[in-house]
Amino acid sequence: MKKLTIIIASLVALTIATVAQARDQIKIVGSSTVFPYATVVAERFGGSGFKTPVIESTGTGGGAKLFCAGVGEQHPDITNASRAMKDSEKALCKKNGVNEIVEIVVGNDGITLAYSKDAKPVNFTKEQLYLALAAHTVVDGKLVPNIYKTWDQIDPSLPKQKISVMIPPGTSGTRDAWNSLVMKKGMTKEAKALYKAGYEAGNKKYKKPEKLYREDGAAIEVGENDSLIIQKLVADKDMFGFFGFSYFLAAKDKLQAASIDGGQPSLESIQDYSYAVARPLFFYVKKAHVGVIPGLHEFVKEFTTTKAIGKNGYLADIGLVPLDKKLYKTTRTNAKDLVAMAD
Repeated sequence: MKKLTIIIASLVALTIATVAQARDQIKIVGSSTVFPYATVVAERFGGSGFKTPVIESTGTGGGAKLFCAGVGEQHPDITNASRAMKDSEKALCKKNGVNEIVEIVVGNDGITLAYSKDAKPVNFTKEQLYLALAAHTVVDGKLVPNIYKTWDQIDPSLPKQKISVMIPPGTSGTRDAWNSLVMKKGMTKEAKALYKAGYEAGNKKYKKPEKLYREDGAAIEVGENDSLIIQKLVADKDMFGFFGFSYFLAAKDKLQAASIDGGQPSLESIQDYSYAVARPLFFYVKKAHVGVIPGLHEFVKEFTTTKAIGKNGYLADIGLVPLDKKLYKTTRTNAKDLVAMAD
């Protein structure tokens, strides 16, 4: 029986290797925020003797589903992510035989709430942003559909214009991060208590109320195309939208960033996390594909060199905020030695 098990395992490994060898190009999916950085690295890497990796912007959640679907040529080698991989995604990977995953933290980012340069500067608190976007507000001690139609109804200091904010889809890591950093932290105590009571009474959708957005047209869900959001912001000066810092830098001649809790996104405020919506960026590597897909390990090492993600690296030029020395050391070690995450 033991011999049979060994033979089966060998055949499975051989099948995986044979299938994977049919593809000689690295396949990458995932975050639209990490996409521009990965694209620049891929273009440079394509001139080093390997084929240029193919990258698809699917969103962090969508990328994780594709990445965790299995091992072999038909499945991606890397997935980019604008938040850490969830336990549920790790479980999906394990279920489908993706057992050794290398986590790489490539840098920092600040989610930027952008709008037209033709509009007046504005400063929002997290609570004000929550009240503008949440599915419910509290009236007379009860949760009711969001009552706010214009910003100044929330606070007289805010613009006298309709609330209109473009938000990423549910598969987006940027939306997950916004939920955690803005919606959850900005939620009023009264709302938290009512959601908790509702959940305990059997309303399961209240388990994570920070995920519940209004559906009356004020929060406009758009796809994983941050460039399209920028175009719409330029066309409508009453519109807001949020995305990664690199996209804002690329359009800063047309857009401005709203202050959040009094702070503006910048290389300095994101790196030291004084900016209220700063977060790390990641990519995940399927270790079973290393040595099978040509150039995979070399690409991972190229992406994590100081010339790429360092203080003066070429990715800093397009908005990637470098890691501190301690975290960079861990990232570089994980990349060179292909250190798999703990289960």
